[in-house]
Amino acid sequence: MVVWFDAGVDTGRREPVPAPAAKLIARARAGDERAFDELVAPLRGRLLAHCYRMLGSLHDAEDALQDTLLRAWRGLGGFDAARSLRPWLYRIATNVCLDQLRRRPRRVMPPDAAPPASPAAGPGVPADDVPWLEPFPDGIAGLGDGRPAPDARYEEREAVELAFVVALQRLPPNQRAVLLLRDVLGFSARETAAALDTSEASANSALQRARATVAERLPERSQQATLRAIGDDELRRRVDAYVDAWERRDIDAIVALLAADATFLMPPFPNWFAGREAVAALIADAFATPPLRCAEARANGQPALGWYVWSPEAGRFEATALEVYAFDATHLTQVAVFASPELFPAFGLPAAQPS
Repeated sequence: MVVWFDAGVDTGRREPVPAPAAKLIARARAGDERAFDELVAPLRGRLLAHCYRMLGSLHDAEDALQDTLLRAWRGLGGFDAARSLRPWLYRIATNVCLDQLRRRPRRVMPPDAAPPASPAAGPGVPADDVPWLEPFPDGIAGLGDGRPAPDARYEEREAVELAFVVALQRLPPNQRAVLLLRDVLGFSARETAAALDTSEASANSALQRARATVAERLPERSQQATLRAIGDDELRRRVDAYVDAWERRDIDAIVALLAADATFLMPPFPNWFAGREAVAALIADAFATPPLRCAEARANGQPALGWYVWSPEAGRFEATALEVYAFDATHLTQVAVFASPELFPAFGLPAAQPS
């Protein structure tokens, strides 16, 4: 049995909602925290992904999600139970993120801060005071391969790709929020305006400006489309070939895998490198590292590896960096190295591996 009620904020669109939701709302309003947890559980992962898109940081997104759920818990008494929970929660989450963005600088990647460096310069000194963008683990959000709503322009996984999240950080916070609500979540103009407490005309104007900015910065083809065209078997071959070349310290094999315009970045190190020759020269300089191991991961809808370096003192392989890869039809186009071992637990990776 289902009951019918409004699916949005001040909109006539309606959709069926399971009748048990009304019982959970009633129990939560009576102070049942387990009922509230059950009520929001289906949206928790996607709300986290939304906060990540807004903030560019997994840690900031986790804080924003907790604040969102706390505000929702406290405000449940004023929630109109004749409406869907989804737009209400996204409205709260979006405004929590906007509050954070008023207090914090935007997240960046090395190309936002400086031109490409010469390989001779090396990675530079870690700039720990810079608000670097962080990767996002696919597994914790339960993102699907399709669009979350019929009116959404982007697939769920497309909307967490590194290139997309980096482009989002270039937008003013209000434009960022409008683009995500409209093109990623599929909200109507009316729902978006209500969520941001603005007019539909203002929201539409912000949307057009945001779309133009993002379009200038995104590649012609999303990673999701590219990965589907490549196919799982070919993708596996490419990643395995990259790992094998590193383990054998075979620079010629790595060069053969790189696109002519490949880039290599490694926050919190500020220097980044553009072009096959520059990337290959940098990698060749790093071949003097101790023995390595790696473990598979998925980050931002893209293949990733957690790399471990042998520590003679500890007698084990210790986490050193998470690498996220982007491809075109034939080659590896970007290696984004997040040299932050503290990220490993979020990706289900151990801090160390035995000898």
